[in-house]
Amino acid sequence: MSFPAEQLARHPKFLASLRFLSETLRNRYDNGPRIARMLASHQRWLLSQSAYALHLEHDPERPRSGLTVVALRDLITHYRIASRNTVLSFIEELLTYRFLELAPGPARRPRRYVPTETTYSGMFGWYLANLAALDLIDDGGRAAALVASPALLDLAQPRMARTCLAADLWREPPESVGLFLWTESGGLVVDYIMSRLDLDGEAGDRIDIGHVDARALAAHFMISRTHLQRILRKSANRGDVGWYEAKKTQMWISRNFLDQYCGWQAIKFAAVDEAFTWAQSASRG
Repeated sequence: MSFPAEQLARHPKFLASLRFLSETLRNRYDNGPRIARMLASHQRWLLSQSAYALHLEHDPERPRSGLTVVALRDLITHYRIASRNTVLSFIEELLTYRFLELAPGPARRPRRYVPTETTYSGMFGWYLANLAALDLIDDGGRAAALVASPALLDLAQPRMARTCLAADLWREPPESVGLFLWTESGGLVVDYIMSRLDLDGEAGDRIDIGHVDARALAAHFMISRTHLQRILRKSANRGDVGWYEAKKTQMWISRNFLDQYCGWQAIKFAAVDEAFTWAQSASRG
């Protein structure tokens, strides 16, 4: 039985699960920043997951199936996630950094692309981390099951991706969250913030994040310090983040921001969980 989003968002262990995932994704960035940046903004997350799903849905009996520029463009523009030019630029970037390559076999139109081993490892690690975070909530064995049967990813990921694409509330994060996630590398910043949650002191209206060095943070994530400060200032003006003193080093986030982020993340967690449960049943069947 998988968790519905509403139950996840209210679960007393969900915050610890979310912090664990954020810490895991931060470590993945340290080990492979270029691939991690593919999921570092919400638009890139949607593009990456959609592209991978199309690849896995390839059917040799349907020559036009799989990951092509046309297929990704049609899927992305249907949900108004990005423009056609953005889709084309995204594919070209993946080819440049060797996250994609042409599918083997005779050249056909439209050209079909397949992920490289680097991309497969990145997607497998991302899904595994999400399953491990879910396991923290109910002491489940999802992550171990995926490690034992890696082919389950081929069934679960497309279902999860399409569920998230179809969910208006996932595609359009709350304004307080979207302020970060619609910007380049904003997801990395939010993961950093969530990984530093003080769970022992999170009962009030302000949740302590501790010392935050904006200069060092911008350098680590390879983003402009001015860009990062602009985002934080806009968030502070909304009352979503703030500092305990004038030097702006000891940071807090508001209860409202945390609740909205949890509710939004719960949608994705529920999709990951439901798709994996379905994949296990389908593989047994």
